[in-house]
Amino acid sequence: VAALARSGGEVLFLVQPGCDPDAAAAGAGAGLSEPQASVSRLGAFGMRMGEIVVFRRCSRRVCALVLLLMAPVAALAAEDVAVETARQGDVVEVKARATLDAPHALILATLTDYEKLSEFVPGLRSSRVLERRGPAAIVHQQGEAGFLFFTHPIDVVVESTERTPWLIEVRLLKGNLRQLSGRYEIDRPAAGEAGKLVLRWTGTIEPAHGLPPLFGEWLVRANIEDQFFGMVREIDRREAERRRKSGE
Repeated sequence: VAALARSGGEVLFLVQPGCDPDAAAAGAGAGLSEPQASVSRLGAFGMRMGEIVVFRRCSRRVCALVLLLMAPVAALAAEDVAVETARQGDVVEVKARATLDAPHALILATLTDYEKLSEFVPGLRSSRVLERRGPAAIVHQQGEAGFLFFTHPIDVVVESTERTPWLIEVRLLKGNLRQLSGRYEIDRPAAGEAGKLVLRWTGTIEPAHGLPPLFGEWLVRANIEDQFFGMVREIDRREAERRRKSGE
C-alpha cells in the first residue's frame, strides 16, 4: 500500500476472487502493464470480479484510501452476504441479505436487542428504548456515518414494530434524516437448506441535506454494509457461544 501510494502514478487493479497466477497475462491481454494486486471485495465501488480498473494520477492520500477501502472484510460464518443499493436523486434504496446457520429465536433476539445495538453495530454510539407500545419499540439512536473525507452525524428516533416473528418494520419518527424506512424479514429455509434461514433488509434512506454527487451512494452503501455485517457477525458470535455452551 505504501509503495503504491508513494508512486502518485498509474495504479492498476485486477479484480479476482483470490490470488491469480495468471493475473499478469490478463493485464497484458488488456493492453495494460504491471498489474499490482488482486482483491476479493470491492463492494463500495460496485466493481465485479474479472474487471480491470485503472486509476490514473491518483494522489498519495487518495491511493492509500482507495486501497484501504478495497481491503477484504473479516470472514463471516454466514453465507451469501450481500448489500445492493440504487440511487434515485437523494434517496438511496437498499437491499441486504445473509444466509444464517442459526435458530430463528436467536436471530430475532439479536435484531430486537435495541439497548445493546451500539455494542456491535459499527457507527452507532448509543441506542436507547424510550418507550414500548405493544409490539412497537420507540428507540433513540445516535452515531455517525462516514466515508473518505465525509462524516455525517446521525440522531434519530425510530419506531421498530414486530409485525410477526418473521417481520420487523422500522420507520423514522424524527431526527436529522429526511427519510428512513425499511423492514427486516427472516425467511424460512429453502428446500435442501434445512436449519438455515435468510435474513433480509429492504429500505430507503435520505439525508436531510442531500448526498455528495460523486460519493453519495457509496457513502450510504459503505455504512449500510458495515452495519449489516456487524449485525450478522453478532448473530454468528451468539450462535457460536450457544453451541459451545450446549456442547453441539
